[in-house]
This record gives sequence, structure tokens and C-alpha cells, in this order.
Amino acid sequence: MPIRHPRLLPLALAVLLVAGCSTPPRASAPATPPAASAASVPLRPVSAELPKIHVLGTGGTISGAAPDRTALSGYKAGSFTIERMLADVPEVRDIARVTHEQFRNVGSGNIGSADVLALAQRIQKLVTEQPDIAGFVVTHGTGTLEQTAYFLHLAVRTDKPIVVVGAMRPWSAVSTDAHLNLVNAVRVAAHPESRGKGALVVLNDEINCAREATKTDTYRVETFNSREYGFLGYADPDRVVYYRVPERRHTFKSEFVVDDLKELPQVDIVYGYQDASAAPVAALLADGAKGLVSASGSPELTAALKKAAASGVAVVSSDQKGQGRVLTNPERLAEGLVSADNLRPQKARVLLQLALACGKTSPAELQRIFNQY
Repeated sequence: MPIRHPRLLPLALAVLLVAGCSTPPRASAPATPPAASAASVPLRPVSAELPKIHVLGTGGTISGAAPDRTALSGYKAGSFTIERMLADVPEVRDIARVTHEQFRNVGSGNIGSADVLALAQRIQKLVTEQPDIAGFVVTHGTGTLEQTAYFLHLAVRTDKPIVVVGAMRPWSAVSTDAHLNLVNAVRVAAHPESRGKGALVVLNDEINCAREATKTDTYRVETFNSREYGFLGYADPDRVVYYRVPERRHTFKSEFVVDDLKELPQVDIVYGYQDASAAPVAALLADGAKGLVSASGSPELTAALKKAAASGVAVVSSDQKGQGRVLTNPERLAEGLVSADNLRPQKARVLLQLALACGKTSPAELQRIFNQY
């Protein structure tokens, strides 16, 4: 149709131009992570002079994917492989010569004693067979991260750093902490001052000793700390810096040898509260528990624990408050009740498992171990 008014011609052309160049509606985000391979991400060359760091992926939130990039919950842990994750952060190639393996790819609630034992044995084998590895990184879900880290702290005999890293937001999130946490974990593992400090927990730029690190918040990125003992140091933008060192025995000073162990003994935790019943003790012993850790007590529960100790079951007294020591007591030790010192119940369980697995069963010997580790 001809334009009757010449003055309107420029306006009509502008309307047609905008209509022809309009952007189509944005497609909704996929429910699963993109299937891109590591090879699809351009990789920069790696200097042969950089330290070699081996990364073992086990899954967790740090490898999680959600249907939408703004979703910080409702994600699936273990959606991304460690190969893909390392390809997404090519910056690590400026830090180290990184090798990797997919050890597991599950949420941390699915990591059990058999997995942790196998992980320690795998790292120990790598220490022996590949002496050129300068340090290790283990990606892990945060729910049970501190337990795995403490087991490695006790069971892997090496002075090379073992850095356990997780994230509070999935790998796919627009505001994820996962990418930087992984980069920082490689930085810490490659840093010469990390040597001899045992297993380290690295999140939120903060470095914690595996013995003391604990998760304190269900959601916030600053969840891990060491309570009254403080951080070992920081992975700051300019450099990795340390302010203190672990004093308790660990890794290359540990007496625990797990190379030939097939399994770990069953050790359970019983929780104390007002009117706490003795029923959990009886049920756990019937289920085959070789050791029990108490998180506080009650008259009935304490009586049941003393009875269990008298029958030869290893019993360790911890506390539910989150920090502070359970003082040693000669009278309680004579009754078979061992003090966990300042270990939280979940950490005391790990140490008791290892001690029993290595043949340490008497209350006096167990108390020595809890005093030293």
C-alpha cells in the first residue's frame, strides 16, 4: 500500500527495521547441565615447572546443577564431572600441572566409612607410586566433609598437603562459590608452606585444619570455621598466607596404617538430653557397635554407657555444645569412659574407628590417643 504522506516515509522505514531485527524470546534454562566436554573449553599451555597437583572428585554441592542458574537449592549433587569442572576454571593451569580422577560423584550423605577408607588408601597409593605429585585436592559435599577430611588427616602418611574443598552453592549457579573455592584449593595445595600441615579444609578463602574445621551453618558460604582456635590462614588474592600450624599428631606423624584394612568397625553416636533413654545404647550394641561416642548424657544414658564399657565396648565421652574440652577424669577412666578432649562427637567417632581398627582397645590406650591426636 503506497504511503500517501512523504513525511511519514522515514518513520515507516524505522518501524520495519526494528521489527526485522527484534530478538526472539529467550529459551528456558535446561533442567540438566550442558553436555559440553572439557575439550570444548580453550585450554592455555601449562608450564612444566609448575607443581603437580592431583584432584579427586567425589561429588557434592560443588559439582551440583540446578534447572535455573539463579536456583541455589533444589539442585542435584554430582551432576558435573571433575574433568568438566577443571575445564571450566582454566585459571588452575597457571597454578599447577593438574591431573584428576573421578573417585565418586555423589552427595556427601552417600559417603560412608567404606568410601573414606578407600579414598585414604587411594591417596596413599598415589603418594607411593607417583612421588612427583606435590599435593592433593579432594572435592566433597559439605555435609560430611569434616569427617572425611579428619580421616585423611589421621590415616594418610605423607607431609604433602591434602586439601578438601566443597561449596555452599552449586557449580551451575550464577553466584556460585564453587569455582573460586576449587581454584583456591589448587592454590593452597600447590603452596610450599602448606606442606606438613596435614589435611586442610578450604572454602570462602579460609584455610582450616581438618581436625578443628566444622560446618556451622546450613546455608551461608562462610559456614566452615575452627571455633575458638581460628583459621590456619587465608587464600587471599595476592598470596596464600598462614598464621599458625596444627599441633596435634597427624598424617606423616600418625601411627595409624590403613593400607591393608578391609573395613572399619562400627562406631555410633548417642545423643544426650533431659530424660534421655538407655534404649539407643541397647539397640546399637545389638546391631553390632564396637564403640560408642556420647554427646552429653542423662542419668539413665550414662548408666547404660558405663555398663557397655564394663562389657568391653569402647566408650568415649564428647559433648553437644560445639566447643570446649571434656576434662579427663581418673575415676571415669577407671569405669572405662574415655574423654574425647575437645573433639566434637562426629570427629571423636572417626578417631575411635581408626584406633579400634588398628587394635587399640584398652581405655588407657584410647585416652592416650585422644590426648595426642
